[in-house]
Amino acid sequence: MNAGVERANAIRVLAMDAVQQANSGHPGMPMGMAEIADVLWNRHLRHNPSNPAWANRDRFVLSNGHGSMLLYAVLHLTGYDLPLAELKRFRQLHSKTPGHPEYGCAPGIETTTGPLGQGIANAIGMALAERLLAAEFNRPEFEIVDHHTYVFLGDGCLMEGVSHEACSLAGTLALGKLIAIYDDNGISIDSEKGNIRQWYTDDVKRRFEAFTRVKLEPVRSDEPPISSGSAGTRASSAF
Repeated sequence: MNAGVERANAIRVLAMDAVQQANSGHPGMPMGMAEIADVLWNRHLRHNPSNPAWANRDRFVLSNGHGSMLLYAVLHLTGYDLPLAELKRFRQLHSKTPGHPEYGCAPGIETTTGPLGQGIANAIGMALAERLLAAEFNRPEFEIVDHHTYVFLGDGCLMEGVSHEACSLAGTLALGKLIAIYDDNGISIDSEKGNIRQWYTDDVKRRFEAFTRVKLEPVRSDEPPISSGSAGTRASSAF
């Protein structure tokens, strides 16, 4: 078993144990996106656990915040100041691991993501901020502002109008350093037998292709490269 598989399995175990102990929470998203999270954080994301506020770090936003244990597990495993004791206090009063990520509770949490659609909109704002700061302060051969913004989002995020309003702006502005990874799992706890197609049938791919300058690439959860892959249930969108 290679190291990546072991790390992904560690994310899964931490997530399911924390949810079980809290008797509350959503283990499904961490189970399904563990490999993608591991690859992103260990091969692509520029960050510094010993200095979470490093100005030129890449930003990561968990828009599907109900899967917060994925983020808490990754932060713990990559060396952030989020000890196992806090993971065991998942969803408990005054813990650093609330049910949805909350800015200020733990290092590495870039923004609060509770209401669906809020996270992707926040991420687009961060990508726009990077663009504006780069235009103001960068000079030829001296780019002091140069980072990416990554965001995980799910079906619930894309059902909200705010996500499409924000994504339309991102496409118009060609925010090329924004990368969204869509967890297209077709599951909802609000539907009979979990079948989301009973009430959500949008063609997400075509909808995003309608946004100007959006590049879509399918990626499978068991394929390490985020930027490539054969058809699967995950899709990354670079604006």
